[in-house]
Amino acid sequence: MAGHRIPHVTLKGPSVVKEICMGLTAGLMAAGLWKMQHWNQQRKTRAFYDMLEKGEISVVVSEE
Repeated sequence: MAGHRIPHVTLKGPSVVKEICMGLTAGLMAAGLWKMQHWNQQRKTRAFYDMLEKGEISVVVSEE
């Protein structure tokens, strides 16, 4: 009685190029989101100081 050979899946190691591409993509996406948040903060700060210069707002508490 001959035994049947069962084909096994050959496991390959991680693809270095694929890992580098995935890491680079994830890093660039995170950096882009961080930069967008930074630009929004700058825009808010710039708008605040522009309104302060024009006299539209004040940082002094009015006494009533």
